[in-house]
Amino acid sequence: RTGPNKVLVNRQRLPRTRDLLGVVRATVFAPTDLQLVYEGPGARRDMLDDALVAVSPRNDALVSDVERVLRQRNALLKQSHGRLDREAAETLDVWDEKLAEVGEALGDARDALVADLVPRVRDAYRRLAGNRTPVDMEYSPPWRHAGLAAALAEARDEDVRRGVTTTGPHRDDVVLRINDMPARSHASQGETRTLALALRLGIHDLVTDAAGEPPILVLDDVLSELDPLRCTALLANMPACQVLITAASPLPDSARCDRVLRVEAGAVEQEA
Repeated sequence: RTGPNKVLVNRQRLPRTRDLLGVVRATVFAPTDLQLVYEGPGARRDMLDDALVAVSPRNDALVSDVERVLRQRNALLKQSHGRLDREAAETLDVWDEKLAEVGEALGDARDALVADLVPRVRDAYRRLAGNRTPVDMEYSPPWRHAGLAAALAEARDEDVRRGVTTTGPHRDDVVLRINDMPARSHASQGETRTLALALRLGIHDLVTDAAGEPPILVLDDVLSELDPLRCTALLANMPACQVLITAASPLPDSARCDRVLRVEAGAVEQEA
């Protein structure tokens, strides 16, 4: 309740928080997952990078490297106040080279992840919706066409003027489509919920294959957000794994829970 969070395994503190990813994996569904469909690119970038780390904890270092280099490059651009002297230009060359290296690697990893994820998301959507509505994901940021080094060189004057990096993996997006139309602007409320669930189920399936065992599945107050048909479809298509469900209202009979814990007034009791 006080002080910084600590990560312990068998009462032993881990050197780094990210080391927990190699010990326990979890797939979490939450009402905020709707943002994956209708919000801006940031939520979808985070989804991709979280999935990369879940598939292989080593990818956390790659994501961290990109963020670190971006911070250094942006700090230099901000300090330049719109004008580069010779020393600043040479330093910017160094950061451009580093960003091109780690940024290209992250772009390649994201591209491979999306390619593996698309058929899984399509299958999950079909099972949840009960139809074969065309669903697609596209990861094709403009900088990947000519390469990040070329994109940074082309954007340098604009970056210096604005004092920030305007191109690179930190601005990428994944376009989600339903019936060949952008889901962000054309999906119905039901389609949005179904697609968000399908994304999480697809990632769960991908991580299961990569890790050799399924992650723990957490449904955090999701069932109350679904209509009866989608709720039944989700429960009927649960992966074979440990599932934890939180809910503020009684669960449907189709949940078939092995154990139910009720939290009331700060106390936890097991229902008979």
